[in-house]
Amino acid sequence: MSASEVPLADRLASIDDRIATAARQAGRPAEDITRIAVTKFHPAALVDDLYGLGVRDVGENRVQEVLEKVAEVGDLQDLRWHFVGQLQTNKARAVRRVVSVIHSLDRAKLADALDVEGEAPLDVLIQVNLTDDPGRGGVAPENLSALAEHAAGCAGLRVRGVMAVAPLDEEPAAAFERLAGHAQTVRRVFPDATWISAGMTGDFEAAVHAGATHLRIGTAITGPRPVRG
Repeated sequence: MSASEVPLADRLASIDDRIATAARQAGRPAEDITRIAVTKFHPAALVDDLYGLGVRDVGENRVQEVLEKVAEVGDLQDLRWHFVGQLQTNKARAVRRVVSVIHSLDRAKLADALDVEGEAPLDVLIQVNLTDDPGRGGVAPENLSALAEHAAGCAGLRVRGVMAVAPLDEEPAAAFERLAGHAQTVRRVFPDATWISAGMTGDFEAAVHAGATHLRIGTAITGPRPVRG
């Protein structure tokens, strides 16, 4: 049976079982881990279906898609939208208005664009680039402390921790261990910044073992993404 033929409820239950097993093996409470269902390219109706199954954290990584889905889905009590993709400064305020958390703060200009006076602080995570490629998303580790210090001066932001994507040419476990070290750098500025957003469909169990608190899981829950023309 292909993944698309497995009922959504069964896919979700399977992922939750795997998260619980990984947490138990790591000596961690599974309830300390937030599972984010990333619905990239899927219709807004899938968000309604996930909500009916108890999902309260949904992720998107494209600006236009999150704006459209939030409008289409409407007000679902306790649903939290997470923006997990790269964000341009000119789109920052539009995204800020509709999401609960932005996982991809990676530069001072973006922090300034998200820092809206008079509005409740927005939860953000600082994205760290775990590769040597400056074209990849995230702040370079050597600039992480400076970005955290800059964000500390933004009253409209609440830095909750760090986020990263594992490099393709490295074992995820090693990369996530480095991320846990970078999290300590941020905690020197924000002692309560305990969130670590790491792990996707192919590597979330390694992320759990490395201390991840937020997992961004797409196709293992949603099934294959629809083909876009």
